[in-house]
Amino acid sequence: MIYSGGTIGMILSPEGHYEPFDFVDVESVFPELAKLGADIEVHSFNPPLDSSNIGPAIWVQIARIIQTRYQEFDGFVILHGSDTMAYTGSALSFMLEGLDKPVIITGSQLPIGEIRTDAKENLESAFEIAAHPDQPIKEVAIYFEYKLFRANRAKKVHADVFGAFRSPNFRPIAEAGVHFRYFRPTPEDAYKGIPFRVQEKLELNVALKKFFPGISYPVLEAIMLKPEIKGIVIESYGSGNLPTEPALIETIREGVLQGKIVVNITQCTAGTVDMGRYATSKYLLQSGVLNGADLTTEAAITKMMYLMGKYDDVEKVKYLMQRNIRGEMTAERAYST
Repeated sequence: MIYSGGTIGMILSPEGHYEPFDFVDVESVFPELAKLGADIEVHSFNPPLDSSNIGPAIWVQIARIIQTRYQEFDGFVILHGSDTMAYTGSALSFMLEGLDKPVIITGSQLPIGEIRTDAKENLESAFEIAAHPDQPIKEVAIYFEYKLFRANRAKKVHADVFGAFRSPNFRPIAEAGVHFRYFRPTPEDAYKGIPFRVQEKLELNVALKKFFPGISYPVLEAIMLKPEIKGIVIESYGSGNLPTEPALIETIREGVLQGKIVVNITQCTAGTVDMGRYATSKYLLQSGVLNGADLTTEAAITKMMYLMGKYDDVEKVKYLMQRNIRGEMTAERAYST
């Protein structure tokens, strides 16, 4: 178990303030874990991190821990704050190449020391999934409130309820009830014959631009034409539409001509981009903007970081951004990374 921080690890001290829980003694606090018959080892970040402070450098640290201990364990549980959990999960799904073991990320909405906390169920179920010898999950997944989601399909959609995560375009891969029900085993071609390795290099000069009515061109140009920016994810309207003002389209086209990789995803919670369906997206297609299909924002950004860090060939990055490489999008498979 890798404890990075987050609400799940907070307990109320005798002085009346929250402080990090020492997960080294997790089995003594949760004797139910002994019934799994698993040997649990704990690695804790010191100090624990609020998930708002977790980004690429911490993703690499977590990946290195998994890589170092990969042959010793059958599965891994990561405790993580919920706010950026989907970003970490998406990033690790790409960085952990050839993964053939479960990596289950979980957290909670209430601290572990609260009476009504959701931490206990989330933690114990995550361990049960990771430790089960015959479970079919061999990928990075997020467990929250009785549901297991493919990490690069999940989003945090609510700040105030226990069921904080959803997977709008891909049903949960498992659910916990009286028994665990596994709906979508990890496909063998995602890992079979692929040696496990960690892709540590990530391209951080990427940007995200959400469009809104009345957006000014200086704001768009500041991102689209900034020399240091190498990749941009656009959050467009509906099925991939943007205004058709010539100046806006020309700015985007100029960014593409400068060699930037521009990917179009929808700002809707569910659904997919279908570029060319309407005239308002046809011009983007003609300008060289890539179709991000039903990628979540979290998956689009982290996939771009991963691919641009791994490959110098811009055309290969463009090709793979539009292909399904880790189950992250509904598109043609291309398990070739």
